[in-house]
Amino acid sequence: MDNSLGDIFIYYEASDFLETADSDTLEQIARARELTQEYYFSDYRESEKRYALLRQLLGGIGENVAIDTPFHCDYGKNIFGGNNVIINRNCTFADNQPIRIGDNVLIASNVQLYTSSHPVLPEERLVPDWKERQTTFFRTYARPIEIKNNVWIGGGCILLAGVTIGENSVIGAGSVVNRSIPPNCVAAGNPCKVIRYFDADKEK
Repeated sequence: MDNSLGDIFIYYEASDFLETADSDTLEQIARARELTQEYYFSDYRESEKRYALLRQLLGGIGENVAIDTPFHCDYGKNIFGGNNVIINRNCTFADNQPIRIGDNVLIASNVQLYTSSHPVLPEERLVPDWKERQTTFFRTYARPIEIKNNVWIGGGCILLAGVTIGENSVIGAGSVVNRSIPPNCVAAGNPCKVIRYFDADKEK
């Protein structure tokens, strides 16, 4: 399938869609809520306890990782972080699909990562027989997000389903990233676009 909204093209396959209301999924979400709440109320100075909670919550975590509170996620288990990672206050990670974060990554406050989305057309987004099927009244699809090594994500950025941020790149504050960003560049805006490359000889 493919849909378009202006110059924003959304492509998805039937296999991209997922169930978000089955009992197993709801239990995973509830467990993530419990752990993030416990993490929120933990003493900031008890670094070992907080790290242990993150190990329970996340799918993988490296060394020298700091996640400030509040921190919000759906499952936690689909988030994988490398070494030397800073995630500042009030970040939201909708991890219906994996979110992979490399080494030496800075993520500023109020950053939102959304691996999930919905079809644009209402006839594809809505489920007419949802009650009979005992599911949600809408369809959700999801694609992974990857942030490579040495990346800096500025405050208030939004990363949408399926994007990759290339190694060493910087995303300017307030950007909405709906397409992957190459390595070794500064990118910003809504939609986010490359402003300049670190290699002056490379064309934009």
